[in-house]
Amino acid sequence: MQEPSSNELGLDPANESPFKGKTGLRRVWNALTYSLAGLKAAYLCEDAFRQEVILAALLIPAAFLLPVPWLGRGLMIASVLLVLVVELLNSAIEAVVDRVSLENHRLAKRAKDIGSAAVLVSLIIVMVVWGCVLMEIA
Repeated sequence: MQEPSSNELGLDPANESPFKGKTGLRRVWNALTYSLAGLKAAYLCEDAFRQEVILAALLIPAAFLLPVPWLGRGLMIASVLLVLVVELLNSAIEAVVDRVSLENHRLAKRAKDIGSAAVLVSLIIVMVVWGCVLMEIA
């Protein structure tokens, strides 16, 4: 049996978006620029993201000040950064849903509620990780 070609699988680069033409260092530079623009947009437009950045600004230095092993410290910091990642994804989902339509729709509500639930789960992870690590040093 003959394997399908990359074109048959929809993997032909010629069929990709015309906006994806950059390669090498130019692509890396563009990706960095877009990422920084996304962080700026989230910080300026999303109250929850700003609150979580403040939380991270408090907790990450605290993780370095506490007498915990490096593994625990790494888990503490990673759990805080996870909240920021999940909030960025949630904000992106909300922006796309709002772009499609501002009318109330059950699927739009479901998408936003699920994104919000993901943020809640990431915050619970912070509490569990920090609680476990702090119990070890208590």
